[in-house]
Amino acid sequence: MKASLQVLVNACPFGRNRVKAAEAGAIRVLVDLLLDSSEKRVCEFMLVLLDQICQSAEGRAELLNHPGGLAIVSKKILRVSKVGSERAIKILHSISKFSSTPSVVQEMLSLGVVAKLCLVLQVDCGSKGKERAREILKFHAKAWMNSPCIPNNLLSSYPF
Repeated sequence: MKASLQVLVNACPFGRNRVKAAEAGAIRVLVDLLLDSSEKRVCEFMLVLLDQICQSAEGRAELLNHPGGLAIVSKKILRVSKVGSERAIKILHSISKFSSTPSVVQEMLSLGVVAKLCLVLQVDCGSKGKERAREILKFHAKAWMNSPCIPNNLLSSYPF
């Protein structure tokens, strides 16, 4: 599996390959594999590949169409590794910046993505990850600010 993931990671930096991977169902397979995978290096490869594919509109749409897409990406934040966390946050940043709709914003809130992003701001996660987490929170501050889903202890880290 590692070899297959490595080949795809090397092929997907190119725009057309990202679209082809999304159209071929790579997102669905990667999300399903991430649900069952706990090996650090394999998870990192999958998150890198998901990030590359989600840089295309087709990839983001496929991730949002998968019932567990956002949930599994957010679950991997702070659970795999620093690299895994940064890639998962980058995927969420891409979704938030280019593909957010009111239903996506609400889904992120209900899945605990907002609380997880607030937590990222408080722990040692890398400057890029923290910067992206802060941007995501700022993008949707009006929708998330007064939500009861954000624990009070994390509200202090919410960027205004």
